[in-house]
Amino acid sequence: MLSLPLPPPPPCTPPSQQQAAASPLKQIIITSKDSMDQHLFPSELPHSCKRQLGGYSKLQRPCRTNPLIWCGSIFCLIFSLLLIFFGIATLIIFLAIKPRIPLFDTPSASLKVVYMDSPQFLNSDFTFTANFSNPNPKLDISFDYLSIELYSFDTRIAAQALQPFTQRRKETKLVAVQMISSLVYMPPTHAFELLRQVQNNRVVYHIRGTFRVRFSLGVIHFSYWLHATCQLELTSPPTGVLVAHSCSTKK
Repeated sequence: MLSLPLPPPPPCTPPSQQQAAASPLKQIIITSKDSMDQHLFPSELPHSCKRQLGGYSKLQRPCRTNPLIWCGSIFCLIFSLLLIFFGIATLIIFLAIKPRIPLFDTPSASLKVVYMDSPQFLNSDFTFTANFSNPNPKLDISFDYLSIELYSFDTRIAAQALQPFTQRRKETKLVAVQMISSLVYMPPTHAFELLRQVQNNRVVYHIRGTFRVRFSLGVIHFSYWLHATCQLELTSPPTGVLVAHSCSTKK
C-alpha cells in the first residue's frame, strides 16, 4: 500500500509579525483614529483644563470667564442702548422743531467821512444797524461769537467784534455798529476807484459777518458757524445814506 506524504506544517509566525502583516485598511483605520484622538485632545492644553484618562488627554470643563469681562460687556450693552435711545429721541425732536438758521440784515446805514490822507491811505467813518433775527418759533438761540468786517473792493478797511447775546424764539435784535478806518492802506487802483465812486455819489461797501450760533435740544447742545455777506450802496459823505442793499446768510 502506498502512503502519501503529508504537507509540511506552516511556519510559525511571531505575534509581532502577524500584526505587521495586518491588512492595509486596518492600518489606515488605526492611524486615523490615533490622529483624531491627538487632534481632539492635544497635549498642549494647560494642566488646569485637562486630565489623564486611559492615556488620553481629555477636557475636564471649559475655563471660567473673568467676572470683570462680564461686567464690562453688560456696561457696554447698556451704554449702546442708551446711545441709540437718545439718538432716536433727538432725531424725532429735531424733525418736529425743524431748526432754521438766524438771519442777518442791515436795514440802515450812514457814511459820514471818506477821504484819502495820501494817495493810498484811507480814512472813513461808517455806521450801520445790524439786524439779527431768530425765525424759529420753538427754539431759543445764542450767539457766542460775533465778528464783523468792512470791505471796500477786496480790501478790509475796518473790523469789530460784538458782545455775545441770546435770542428768544421769533425775537429780533438791533445793534448799532460803527466802523472807523484810520490810515488804512489801499492799492492804488482801489483807492482811485473809491474816489471815483465818491465823485459819482455812489459808494459801495461790503460787510462780512462771522458768527457762532448755539442752541439746545434737551440735554444735547448744537453749535455751528454762520456766515453773512451784505453789499451796500450809499450816497457820498458827509450825509451819505443807504440807497440799496442786499444780504445773504448761510452756514
